[in-house]
Amino acid sequence: MKDKFERHKQPWTAAEIDKLHALAKKGMALKAIAKALTRSEESVKTRAKADGLSIAKLH
Repeated sequence: MKDKFERHKQPWTAAEIDKLHALAKKGMALKAIAKALTRSEESVKTRAKADGLSIAKLH
């Protein structure tokens, strides 16, 4: 099976970080944020935790 995310271990850009903060403040779910940023949920969760953000756990 081909891996879904081809951007494996790519550094976060300032624009992506800004978008992550904006989407987290809106209360978007982790899955939706990951899809919007084309990053894995794990990657988004790790970055949000590092930045002190809380992400809604809606499914």
